[in-house]
Amino acid sequence: MSKVAFITGATRGIGKQIAITLAENGYDICLNYRKENDELNNTKKEIENNNVKCLTVQGDVSSFDDCKKMCDEIIAEFGKIDVLVNNAGITKDTLLMRMSKEDFESVIDVNLTGTFNVTKNVVPFMMKARSGKIINISSVVGVAGNAGQTNYAASKAGIIGFTKSLAKEIGSRNIQVNAVAPGFIETQMTEVLSDSVKEEISKNIPLKRMGTTTDVANLVKFLASDDSSYITGQVINVDGGMVM
Repeated sequence: MSKVAFITGATRGIGKQIAITLAENGYDICLNYRKENDELNNTKKEIENNNVKCLTVQGDVSSFDDCKKMCDEIIAEFGKIDVLVNNAGITKDTLLMRMSKEDFESVIDVNLTGTFNVTKNVVPFMMKARSGKIINISSVVGVAGNAGQTNYAASKAGIIGFTKSLAKEIGSRNIQVNAVAPGFIETQMTEVLSDSVKEEISKNIPLKRMGTTTDVANLVKFLASDDSSYITGQVINVDGGMVM
């Protein structure tokens, strides 16, 4: 019987690559999306090309009720959730002096509260099964901070604390909880940067390049697998050595 993976914010970028990588390894996939778009349909087709099932569930992770509805839909379809990847996130970057209350709260609501909302609704099913993998996508910004991202850094640092605490709470039920902290990854979000800015970023990375979504997805694949059964409460950077 195939394992079932639920990935939030999975229509593009890192989330999309995680979904495709897990599908390539035989997982049935549940894709969360907020608004229907062509990217969603393309991702679903790519996943189904691997002869696995793909269920799309609509919902805003910042809404607790939406998260309950999504989990209920997944359980009704598959009867279980083996792997949860909390990937949904937004940025509203600006210096604190210019940051509005809404800029701060909206990032916290999606990135941090969203992680709570989804996890809170998934964990009871994992506890009943006495098995599960929860992988939270944080950021090296949550580890080291970054000027102009106090809201984003706070949300991603919060995810790290959430991960470590939950790992201690539910480890006895054979559920592993870990965080992945990407550095500069080539996505649609970084495409807007000029070549000169990208070159400057790469200079400060020991491996002298930006990462790819596949670099992140490969770590998630490992953490989702039985090979990581004795790893929990960890924060693993995927950043080419940028933050040590």
